[in-house]
Amino acid sequence: MRLADATWTDVRDADVDVAFLPVGSTEQHGPHAPLGTDTLNAVAVAEAAAAAYDAEPRAGVAEGVPRGEALVGPPIPVGVAEEHRAFDGTMWVSPDTFRAYVREAAASLPAHGVDRVVFVNGHGGNVEALAEVARRFSRDPAHDGYGVAFTWFEAVGEHAGDMGHAGPLETALLRATTPDLVREDRVDDARDGGADRWGEWVSGVNLAHDSEEFTDNGVVGDPTAGDASRGRELLDRASDALAELARAVADRDLENDG
Repeated sequence: MRLADATWTDVRDADVDVAFLPVGSTEQHGPHAPLGTDTLNAVAVAEAAAAAYDAEPRAGVAEGVPRGEALVGPPIPVGVAEEHRAFDGTMWVSPDTFRAYVREAAASLPAHGVDRVVFVNGHGGNVEALAEVARRFSRDPAHDGYGVAFTWFEAVGEHAGDMGHAGPLETALLRATTPDLVREDRVDDARDGGADRWGEWVSGVNLAHDSEEFTDNGVVGDPTAGDASRGRELLDRASDALAELARAVADRDLENDG
């Protein structure tokens, strides 16, 4: 169920096990990919995982009793992305604002009985803040909610090492899910003007705070190495991993958590 498409009575009458809250960013992704790439990809993975959330019986419940369903919330499209501020169209908020907004938005759900939440992330700059959001959401004495954070490109096996930025993985997933938004006539230029790696590293420290310091056009990695076939594999891997995580979150016995 997509929350934004449902009516309030649909939600009232639904048996929801877990909510996916997609979290992305509005930031540069080179000359070939849209500013909304991180949000689009987070939504695509969340919706595919909701569809894959199968009818296995809940832990400790009689065989044949189906699971409820996974609810996909509206995406949060602006994140912690000041590192891309030099590129036109990029939007960002401070980590403090981001953490407060995402946590408070999620806290709306337990009021309606949806007390298990997975934050489905599509932007690397959000990772650190979302980990804290999940912890604070889970410890909040004002409600009984429990949440964890999931980043799709960390759940794709051996492909994860090719992540980059607007590189092969993000481009591949876009080509598989929203191909009309990839400017195919600019992909070669995106590759040629990009960087091989993220940052400028010395003694394990990244000297570059902003992406413009090491990439001329915002790209890191080779987007030509990400075709639609690879994108479909990435979607399958990430959504399967998210569905597995959702089952664990739904079945978790919170009463025994310390």
